[in-house]
Amino acid sequence: MRLTRADRRPAAVFFDRDDTLVHDVPYNADPAKVLPVRGARAALDRLRAAGVPIGVVSNQSGVARGLIGLADLRAVNARVEELLGPFDVWAVCPHGAADGCACRKPEPGLVLRAAGILGVPARECAVIGDIGADVRAAGAAGARGILVPTPRTLPGEVAAAPEVAADLAAAVERLIG
Repeated sequence: MRLTRADRRPAAVFFDRDDTLVHDVPYNADPAKVLPVRGARAALDRLRAAGVPIGVVSNQSGVARGLIGLADLRAVNARVEELLGPFDVWAVCPHGAADGCACRKPEPGLVLRAAGILGVPARECAVIGDIGADVRAAGAAGARGILVPTPRTLPGEVAAAPEVAADLAAAVERLIG
C-alpha cells in the first residue's frame, strides 16, 4: 500500500498565532492580554509528545504601522510560550500589506523560513490557521494547510480551504492520528 501525503506524519507543524493559538487582540502590545484558545495547550502537547516539531508563523503588521514595537512583540510572544509551552521556531513578518514582501502570508516566506530553520522540507510540513491566507501560504510553500475556522473566518475561505477541522484537536488528529 502506498502512503499518501495525508497519511504521513508531518516533519513539523506550524501555527498561525492570532485566533488560532490565542484569541486575537488587534495589535496586541500587552502580554497580560494573551489568552489561549480552548484546547490549544493540549493540541500542542500532543504534538510535542509525538516528537513533532512545532512553530509559529505570524503576520504582525502592527510593527510596520508603528502600533507595536519589536520589544512589545517579543514580550507578547514570550507570554504565548509561557502559557502554551515552548515552540521550536518562530517566524514573524513585521511588514504591512503594501510592503510587497515575500514573507507576509499568503506568500510562502514564513513557512519556508520556519521549515529551513528546522532543516525539514516545507512539503513535509503542515500549517494550521484560521483564515485563507494561512492555508494559501501553506499551499504556496508546498505544505499541507488545515483551516480551523472562527466566527471571523469568511465563508469563501472555508469553501476554498483544502482541509477544514472543527478545532485544534481535530486538526492535530488529522495530522498524527
